[in-house]
Amino acid sequence: MKSSRILKYLCLATVPLLLVSCFAAKEYVRPQETVVTADYFRTDNLSKDSSSLATISWKELFTDPVLQAYIEEGLTNNIDIRIAIQQILISEAYVKQGKSGYYPTLSGTAQYSHLELSNNSQFGAQFNKLDIYQLSGGLSWEADIWGKIRSNKRAFQASYLQTVAAHKAVKSRLVANIASTYYQLLALDEQIRITQETITNREKGLETTLALKDAGNVTEVGVKQTEAQLYSAQGLLIDLRNNARLLENNLSILLGSDSRAILRGSLQNQTITTPLTTGVPAQLLANRPDVMSAEYRLINAFELTNVARSNFYPSLTLSGNGGLQSLDFDKLFSSSSLFATVIGGLTQPIFNGRSIRTQYEVSQAQQEQAKLAFKFSVLNAGKEVSDALYSYNAATEKITIKEKEFNAYDLATGYSEELLDNGLANYLEVLRARENALNSSLDLVNSKNNQLQAVVDLYEALGGGWQ
Repeated sequence: MKSSRILKYLCLATVPLLLVSCFAAKEYVRPQETVVTADYFRTDNLSKDSSSLATISWKELFTDPVLQAYIEEGLTNNIDIRIAIQQILISEAYVKQGKSGYYPTLSGTAQYSHLELSNNSQFGAQFNKLDIYQLSGGLSWEADIWGKIRSNKRAFQASYLQTVAAHKAVKSRLVANIASTYYQLLALDEQIRITQETITNREKGLETTLALKDAGNVTEVGVKQTEAQLYSAQGLLIDLRNNARLLENNLSILLGSDSRAILRGSLQNQTITTPLTTGVPAQLLANRPDVMSAEYRLINAFELTNVARSNFYPSLTLSGNGGLQSLDFDKLFSSSSLFATVIGGLTQPIFNGRSIRTQYEVSQAQQEQAKLAFKFSVLNAGKEVSDALYSYNAATEKITIKEKEFNAYDLATGYSEELLDNGLANYLEVLRARENALNSSLDLVNSKNNQLQAVVDLYEALGGGWQ
């Protein structure tokens, strides 16, 4: 009889353990479809080197000391950076709250009650007035049977890590935006210089045309066409200077300062000596902060689904309340005033207006949303790397072609002007050659700028800039 009773108790003690093993919170596993392979980059030029451009500090990539100073200033003063830091502090507070879920809650109460009873009430004939003094404390603790508290803690931790990754993403984007805007300014400066030289040359050309007209070699039509070309260049110079000022204002915002003039170097002195390696494809998940942020969001949704699932099962709570209570204040601290209550129990939801099932279904849908967002971030990262590599190669090839084109147009302009001076060429050919030479020189500057922009885009696409 005694052995059968012991066996029964052992069986009862084993049931909760079996239930826990069946319904305990699941462990997160990264989705298989987000594994990054070389196919994500879609390029034949993928480096086999395990090193990646993303792991290089922006100080090594951008060697212009003026640009480095602006990046330092932006990382210190940029508004988006400061907002992201505050978001991290908010998440840190929630992490601390999640860790405290394992501990019991404790509350204290100091209470004085004064009652005046009706004479016709149950105790009114005995107590007309009643004073009650009480000092008490309450303790409550919930056992983490189904992993609810642990999942909540993990969800808060994932949310915190998501904000950290988001802060890194802001830094990476900010470094890229500052470098990109700076290079655009240098390209505009070069185009302004070329246009100013063109205006000077066309002013001299107009004087030459007037002299040729007086000599009978050029008609009034040639004079007016030369004037029109001069005015066209002057109008172009106004647009270029205006664009430069607008970019200065944009860069000032990135630096977290009032609009101001931006000191800068020259386009000719910008060189990228760092090898443009993409590294092992799987490194994309480790380097891209936006991809990391998307995965932490998925982990957060996964753990919240665990929490929602655990609400279907009973919760085990222990609570206690005790203290001192007396009708006379001078007897409040005597041993006779002590009282205590201890309650332990299981609470199982039965009918709750479907709120628990609704919460669980919503959490499942939100987890699927986060999973799809994570997958998209991986696909988009691969696309951006591929785009940047193609753009860099295209810009590099185009620079070589544009240099040849400009040299050809420049020679053609010189030859046509000599032929015109000797009365052997049509003035329209001279005008066309000058216009083509200007456009070609401006296109060459754009190609050099596009090459630098592609380097910046590749650096950001690989997740560089936040280290």
